[in-house]
Amino acid sequence: MNTQATIQITEKDMFRFNLHHAYTGFQGIFATIIGILVLVVAAVTCGKVEVTYTILYALFGVLFLVYTPAALKMRSKRQMLMTPVLKEPMHYTFDEAGVHVAIGEQQADLEWKMIYRMVSNKKQMLIYSTRVNAYILPMEQIAEQYPAVKALAEEKLESFRRKLR
Repeated sequence: MNTQATIQITEKDMFRFNLHHAYTGFQGIFATIIGILVLVVAAVTCGKVEVTYTILYALFGVLFLVYTPAALKMRSKRQMLMTPVLKEPMHYTFDEAGVHVAIGEQQADLEWKMIYRMVSNKKQMLIYSTRVNAYILPMEQIAEQYPAVKALAEEKLESFRRKLR
């Protein structure tokens, strides 16, 4: 079985990847919990402490909740501007040997045994080559090929290395 797809990554796709990567890790989850707890403290202490403290609690809560997505948005924009290869379309071929990616004249081959993990959600499929580096395939661009790619991944990857919807 051989499946092909041509993908053009956008800033929005990069932001989704960075958001997914941040909020599935400890730092993103911790920042969200702290932000919510500080907002709860602001609400509970309202009227019981000086107004200045309540305002500071609320500001810190909002800061914890807004800082990470805002920083990731800027990071995504910078990544797209600073990495010329991301501006070119990527041609993916999925076959029995693995995943083959061609960008212009450059070619990269990733055997199935070298794939660290494959994850998908309703917006994207991520093929991790390491813990932090992944090929991003937006679902809107691979919708037709996704069932074939998923079937091939389920055949070639151990269950703990894939989380495909």
